[in-house]
Parts: sequence; C-alpha cells; structure tokens
Amino acid sequence: EKIDTIFKYIAKDGTMPKINKLNSISWPKTKMSLKKKIHDISKELLELYAKRSALKGPVFKYSEMEDSFASDFEYTLTADQKKSIDDILSDLSSEVPMDRLLCGDVGFGKTEVAFRAMIRTLLNSRQVAYLCPTTILSNQQYINAINRFKNFPVNIAILNRFTTSKQLENTLNGLKSGTIDIVFGTHRLLSKDVVFKNLGLLIVDEEQRFGVSHKERIKELKNDVNVLTLSATPIPRTLKMALSGLRDLSIIDTPPVNRYPVQTYVLEESDVVIKDAIYKEMSRNGQVFVLYNRVESIESKLHQLKTLVPEARICYAHGQMSKTELENVIQDFIDYKYDILLCTTIIETGIDMPNVNTLIIYDANNYGLSQLYQLRGRVGRSNRVAYAYLMYSKNKMLNDIAIKRLDAIKEFTELGSGYRIAMRDLALRGAGDILGDEQSGFVSEVGLDLYMKLVDAEIKHLKGEEVEDIEDIKDTSLIDVSTHIDDNYVSDESIKIEIHQKINEIDSIDKLNEVKTELEDRFGKISEDLQIYMYEEYFEKLANKLGIDKVSQNNMFVEISLSSSLVENIKFDKLFIEAYEICSKFSFKTIGKSVILHLNINKLDKHFIYYLVDMLNLIKEEVEK
Repeated sequence: EKIDTIFKYIAKDGTMPKINKLNSISWPKTKMSLKKKIHDISKELLELYAKRSALKGPVFKYSEMEDSFASDFEYTLTADQKKSIDDILSDLSSEVPMDRLLCGDVGFGKTEVAFRAMIRTLLNSRQVAYLCPTTILSNQQYINAINRFKNFPVNIAILNRFTTSKQLENTLNGLKSGTIDIVFGTHRLLSKDVVFKNLGLLIVDEEQRFGVSHKERIKELKNDVNVLTLSATPIPRTLKMALSGLRDLSIIDTPPVNRYPVQTYVLEESDVVIKDAIYKEMSRNGQVFVLYNRVESIESKLHQLKTLVPEARICYAHGQMSKTELENVIQDFIDYKYDILLCTTIIETGIDMPNVNTLIIYDANNYGLSQLYQLRGRVGRSNRVAYAYLMYSKNKMLNDIAIKRLDAIKEFTELGSGYRIAMRDLALRGAGDILGDEQSGFVSEVGLDLYMKLVDAEIKHLKGEEVEDIEDIKDTSLIDVSTHIDDNYVSDESIKIEIHQKINEIDSIDKLNEVKTELEDRFGKISEDLQIYMYEEYFEKLANKLGIDKVSQNNMFVEISLSSSLVENIKFDKLFIEAYEICSKFSFKTIGKSVILHLNINKLDKHFIYYLVDMLNLIKEEVEK
C-alpha cells in the first residue's frame, strides 16, 4: 500500500548508497538539504523560462516551399521525427521565441528535424546559425546542409579553424549584410566580430560540451531569437516527465528504418577472431574501430595489429594528442584514408561514421554497462549489419559484476534497448546536461528515482499546483483483497516491485486496461486475483477523489460512508434505480446528513470490488453533473 514511497537506488556505476540508522535524523536532513538545492535551481530555471515567455518575437509563417523541401527527403520520417517537427514548427509560428531541447541518439534523425526548422526560418527571411562543439562535426553538418539544400537558393558558409582569412572576411561581411543565410561553426561563431543582420534561429549541438564563457555568450544570443538545442543524451521517461515542466522537450527514440541490431559477441581475447573480423569488414569496403584504452602502450598495440593484418591501413588517436592532431587523424579516417582507427574511449560520443561497422573492444570487462552501450552505438549506423566483439584477457578471472554486465550488453541487442539497460549513467548524465553539471552530484545522495520525484514535486509546487509530500503519503488501503503476485506468474522480486508500482499508478479505467495489456504482453494472461487487485487500486483512487475515507468490511457486507458534502450533490432517487441495476444487493442507510452505501457480499465472493467501482463511478458522474 505504500509502494510509492519505495524507490530503486540508481546512481553512477560503483556508487554505494549511504545507509542511515532508523533512529538518526541524517536521512531527513539529506532530503531537506537536497530539496533546498532543487528549489533554488528549479526556481532560477522557471524564472528564466517565464522571462523568455514574456518576450515577443516574429511569427514565422508556413510557406508552400516547405512541402517541396520535405519531399526532397529521401527517407521516411519516423513517428518521433514527425512529432518533433510538428512541435518545432508550432513553436516557430508562435510569437513567443522558441527554446526547445531535442534529444535523440546519433543517427536517429535529429539533423533532418533541425533542417525543417531552418527552411521555415529562411522562408521568413531570417538567418540561421548552427553551433557545433568540434571542427569535424561542423564540417560534417556543413556538407549535409549543402546536399540537403542543393535545390534551393540558399547561401551556406562555415566558420572554424580550417577557414582561410579570405573566407573568414567574406563570411563575416556576408553575415552582416544578410547575403549569407546559414552559417555552421565552432565556438568561433560566438566571437564578438560575428554580427548577424537578422538572426532568426540558433541551433546548438551538444551545449554541455561548451565552456562556461561560451555558454554565457550563447545566453546573450538567445535573448530574442528562436533556439533549438540538440543532445545525444538519451532521456529515460522519468527524467522526461520531470524536465518537461522546465523546458520544451522533444525526444526521438525510434531508430530509422533499415537499421539492424548490432551483432554482439562476448569472448576471450583471440587474434584469430580479430584478424577474421577485420578482413571480413575490409572485404565489404568498411572500416573498423579497435578500442584499446591504454595510452602508454597504444603504439605497441599498433605494431601488433600491423603484424596481424599487414594489408590494413591503421591510424591511432587518443585524448593526450593535441586538438589539431586529433581532428586531423579523425578527419583522415572519415575520408577513408585508413581502414582501422585504434583509439581510446574518445569515440564514445561524437560524429556519425556510417562506414564503420565493426567494433573490437579490448578488456571490455573494465567498462560500465552504459559506457559499453554508448561505445557499441558507434557502429551500426547504416543499412549494413554491424558487429561488436567485447573481449577480455585470457588469464583474467571475471568477477560477478563484470559477467552480469557483459551478459546484459550481449542480451540487449535490439535497437533502443539502451533506454532500458543503460538507464543509470545515461540518466545521470541527462540530468546533469539539462539541469546543469552540479545536478549530477546531487543524484547519488538519494538515487535517481527519488531525485526525479523531488524535482517533479518542486516544479509543480513552484507553479502553484498542489503536491502531496512524500512524507505525507498515507496508507490508503480501504478494502481488503489479495495483493499477492504469484511466483508462478513472476518469480523475480524486482519485477514484482515494478508490477506493484504499475498497479499503484492506476487511476482510471484506461490506465487499468493499459497496465493489464502490458502485463499480459510481457508475462501472459493475468489471474482473476491480480485483476481484482487492480480494481481495488482503482476503487481507492476513486474513493480518494470523492473524499471517501471510511469503508467498513467483514465477511458479510461492505459499507461505504458518503459524507454530507457529497450527499448534497447527488439525486438519490435516480441513484437507487441505477444501483439496483448494478447489483440488487445494494441498499442505502441515512444517518443524520450522511448516507451509508451497503452491499451484501456473502454470496458475491470476491467479485464485489467490480460492483463497488461501478457504483463509485456513478456517484462521480452525479457529482460532476
């Protein structure tokens, strides 16, 4: 009955929760201090949001040329892409400047959504600036845009460290005079000498990867222009619910068509397998990532690979190289000057390389689950089947945690499964990315689920909505029915808790049917006892809405006390007839100004709960009339 006060502790890999003594005040103090921090951050964000909502900007109207642009797109939009485009175009056609966050894994189609926002802006005679965290990404998006806008009279420029001084001068003049429509660039776009004639849309890719001073400049630019922020941090549903009160949020978690799950193998390190995997990829003109996370011995690993596959062109990259050196190596690899990139975890986030479809990871047992998921996501970004080989040393004795982690990544190969298996670190990173870096540290104090509940409650509270404090949740059990989940149906305890939580959320007949459908889809037909338990939860939510807090029950009858304030709103003559139609064993007793609803249950057995739910729904309808 108090399942909604129980939360799974989710924090960064390896973070152990601090256990408090029951008679100490340290746990309430932790929660109080966290509530205060959440209050301050949420208040600041809501104030910013309110200020921005009060601004008035130009309305960007629809033009028929948008349809022509849309028809040039060679793929079919996924449902999530379509919804995101609708959300963004609706923002642009409002006079309140847009400030939307678009989340979705790399390769899930965020760029096309951004292009649809661009075309609407351009057709309303405004300029677009697209800000990228790296030179390589800015180049990639620039080339994408040139291809995508090739049938339209659009002038596109780029500003990064490869731009020559002559190009720089032309671009700065073009932005100032308005002859350049779209500009792509790194933080160079944020320099004071970059002046726009009429900037209408700022797109920021991976904002969390910019420094503090850059973020301040982005804030200045944001004042009265439309802003679309792109992020590859997947956001679990709990995080989305809490954050949607703070920001306009669109999520793409459906993979594009013709994507295949990455074939994943967990095995002992083997030169034979590595050699075979590399040659197989090279035979289809593909490229390979070899992940080796030790900078000090990466060069000797390079020589080993050259001996193993002498025909392969191999380069290496790691975080201790200079920025220029690193970008040059990666760019050469993208340009297919090499077959294999031997690298550290620097490839974990970043650009789209559809030609790389084999990944070999040495010492895979050393990585966290979500990190493995992120790394595996670097391959399989085209319509080819991709392969990931997660290897561990021959003489290594794996501990239980490493075995479970590798088994999990092998088991969850289907696309989008990261939203389930890699929820921990990704969710934490998501909270940090969107609410600010300091948030990530707070989460481990209470775990992600409780943290999200506190954020959600605080946002509602600041907006003036009534919120029940977690400490104030009372035992709402009014009716005694079996709430047991049989081991024959589900034996795993953690899944049982999840089922209890789902049932606890039932507050309408639609929700009840949704939970029932999900359980039957996952575990098979539900028993009558489980269905009665669902109806009992629904009954209690209905009773709560109607202010009914007194129900008497024994083996012979159930009696529900209807308060005088409730009775005032009911036409009892009509209710008597309808109650009799539901069940002839209903009767009413009047005590002063209150009414007792009486139901004999000795013959009805456990099905009485169905009649009670129907009866309370009738009363609710009467009250609403």
